[in-house]
Parts: sequence; structure tokens; C-alpha cells
Amino acid sequence: MNVKQRTIKSEISVNGVGLHTGQPATMTFKPAPENHGYKFKRIDLPGSPVVDADVDNVTDTSRGTTLTQNGASVHTVEHVLAGLVGVELDNVLIELDGPEIPIMDGSSIEFVEALEKVGFLDQDADRECYSIPHNIHYSEPDRKVEMVAMPLDDYRFTCMIDYNSPVLGSQHAAITTISEFKKEIASCRTFCFLHELEMLLKNDLIKGGDLNNAIVVVDKEVSKDELKGLAKLFNRDDIDIAREGILNNIELRYQNEPARHKLLDMIGDLALVGVPLKGHIMAARPGHAANVAFAKKIKAQIKKDRTKKHVQIYDPAATPLYDVVQIMNILPHRQPFLFIDKILELSKTHVVGVKNVTMNEEFFKGHFPGAPVLPGVVQIEAMAQTGGILVLSTVPDPRNYLTYFLKIDKVRFRAQVLPGDTIVFRCDLMEPIRRGICQMRGTGMVGEKVVVEAEMMAQIIRVKETETKE
Repeated sequence: MNVKQRTIKSEISVNGVGLHTGQPATMTFKPAPENHGYKFKRIDLPGSPVVDADVDNVTDTSRGTTLTQNGASVHTVEHVLAGLVGVELDNVLIELDGPEIPIMDGSSIEFVEALEKVGFLDQDADRECYSIPHNIHYSEPDRKVEMVAMPLDDYRFTCMIDYNSPVLGSQHAAITTISEFKKEIASCRTFCFLHELEMLLKNDLIKGGDLNNAIVVVDKEVSKDELKGLAKLFNRDDIDIAREGILNNIELRYQNEPARHKLLDMIGDLALVGVPLKGHIMAARPGHAANVAFAKKIKAQIKKDRTKKHVQIYDPAATPLYDVVQIMNILPHRQPFLFIDKILELSKTHVVGVKNVTMNEEFFKGHFPGAPVLPGVVQIEAMAQTGGILVLSTVPDPRNYLTYFLKIDKVRFRAQVLPGDTIVFRCDLMEPIRRGICQMRGTGMVGEKVVVEAEMMAQIIRVKETETKE
């Protein structure tokens, strides 16, 4: 049974300040239609520009993940995206009246609880996950970063961090399925080292920072005066160093909370791939820059696989639906301008035809005779003749009709076609035929390799109409 896409039942808002900008913001989650995905809408800007949660829109990873599109930016998106993935939502519009996602308590838990409060709604469309087909690796040797996505019929994460810190040491975190996110990961807060905190404060880079929304790891000797200074800065009566080697502003929710938060960040950043994933993600020393680079690599693999998936492989030696004689009973073309030898499939919306390329064809006498290559115009004509079979099959007397090109668009020649090759053309209607006008998308393949693609518009006209016009 297929899992359905889902959104939320009604809108709900949360309020807070941005960690880095310090600007207050109200963020409203809204239901969205099928295949919408995750999108941010900056309602505080003219025109309310929309920013897609897409890895190609990432413009900064220095202190969180920033997206920019249509002249608008949204900062620190990783925690809210992790929350959306963690509750397995597919389609949500996120309206924001400021430049940065509210930091809340530094984790995803308040987002998760808000989403669960309004509940979820199953939609009609199936959820289309991308299953990792083989190991996909990413590494940064200088930073000792290693990441791999492995095939698995679930969404599993394993994360290891190692900051060469006597306080943190090496930490591991894992979930065996995404349904464990709320219980094991969602409440794990962001963390930083004390020396980083001091640098950020000095450069005014965490204007919304508060000791309630971050774990501060003490990685150096700290004097009483320095602790008093921090207490004053954060409006605290007193600050000290807890037994675990962190500032005593908060207690750890898990002994390995920093590693769990890194796993949370990774889930949020990989949401930018744009589709739900199935696979086991393992990472050593991840960070936002590495997560985004890894997401881009996975997205590139998805794009490559989808291109292959949408092109079915046909056996050119299969018994034809129409042979060349039957084709000539439909098409008006004749040798040397008949370029289709077989029709393998024909339905109301698609057709599959075959052209065998042989050295004795007339055009090879003049088209690079020393290095024969099938001319591109012949490939397009052969594709059009294949489409002509589809179009003429819609009329009861095809011999009394002719098919004329109106437009050819988005033509791509992707590989040479040589004598001895066999091209299999597939043409699909892009929309129903209306008033004799048809629009088709065509693909030509040699084996498993796409050699030509094009979109074509044509018109079918009765022969008598043609004679009258002349």
C-alpha cells in the first residue's frame, strides 16, 4: 500500500527571535497542496517573495544554513526543516515576517509540538521517496569529514562528532528510523564552545543569543571575573561551570546531546534535497557546509536517475505493431525520405518507432562521407514521422491527411548516431489534440543512451484543404 503525501490540518504560529539577527519574528505554518514541498514566504517584504527549500538556493553555511531566492533570504532554516521531516510532512508553506527562523530553545521540539497540535491531513497523491540506489560518498580530507548514503528501505541516521575536546570527546548518535526523531532527537539543542561564544559576542554575531537556547562547552581555563562578565552580559545573577564541563545555565537532556543535535542539523540540511529519502546516512564530523555539499551530490544522483527512469528501454528486435509496409499505408513519405522502419507501440497518448541506420542511405554520400554521422535534421524528421503515426491514428482515413510542423523547441543532440546504430523513438502527447493541433515530447535512444530530445508542435490537415489553399 502506497503512503500518501500529507500536510497539516490548519495553520499555527510560533514566535521568537533569530539567533544571529536578533530580530523578532512570527512564523506561521500553513497547509499546502500536493507536490508543493517546503516553501518559505517572506510576508514582511514587498510582493511577499517565496523561497523554495532547495539545496540550489543555499547561499551561506557559516553560522547556519541560509536560503536566498527571488531577492529574499531566510536564515537558519535547518531546525525547522528537521522538524518537518521528523513528523513526516510533505507539503507546508511557512510564512515569516522577518529574515530568520526563531531560534526557540535551540532545538526542533517546539516546532514539532506546534505541528502536532494542529494535526496532519493525508492527501490524495502518493509520497514519492527516493531510494538510495548505491553508496553515495562525500568527504573533506582536510577536515576529516566523511559521509555516505547507503541503500535501505527506511530513513536511518548515524552520526559521530570529534572536536578533540577533553569535555566532549568523541560522541555518537543514531536513530534507526525517522519515527524516532521526536523522542530521540527533536529536543536536542545547539551548542558552541566558550571561545566561539566570546568571538561571536565580540563581533555582534549572535544578537538573539541567550544562555537558554544553547549549550556552552567550556574548552579553556575561565577566571571568576570572566564568568561574572558573562553573567552580566546575559542578565544572570551567577554563572559557573557544571560538572560536565559546560556552563551551568542548563542541564544536558542527553549525555550525548551535542552529537544528537548534529544529527538534527543533518536531517534539516538534507531536507533541501527536495524529496523524502530512503537510505542509511552515516556521517563523521558533519557541519552545514558538508551537509549541503552532500545534499547537492544526492540531488545530482536523483536527477540522473530520474532521467533514466523516464526513458523506457525497448527491444528494437521485438515483433512490430506495424512494419514498413503498414507504415506506408499511414504516412505519405517514401524512400529516400521515409525514415521509420517499425512501430513497436501505439496508444492514445504515445508511440514508439524504430529507425535502423545503415551506411547505404543516400545522405551519407555527402554528409561527412569520411566520418559518417546521422544528420540531426534527419533525426528530428524521423522523430516527427514517429509522432505522425500517433497523430494520424486519431483520424479514420489517415491517407487523406498530411501533418505539418508548426514549431520545434528544446532540441538537444546528446550523442552521435553512426551507421549500424538503431534509434528507438518515443513520442508522448504533452496535452490532448485540439482542432488538429498536437504537441509532443520526443526522445530518441540508442541502447540505453539518449541521443536526441525535442518538443514538437504540428497540425494535421485534410489533403483537400491543402489543395484548396494552393
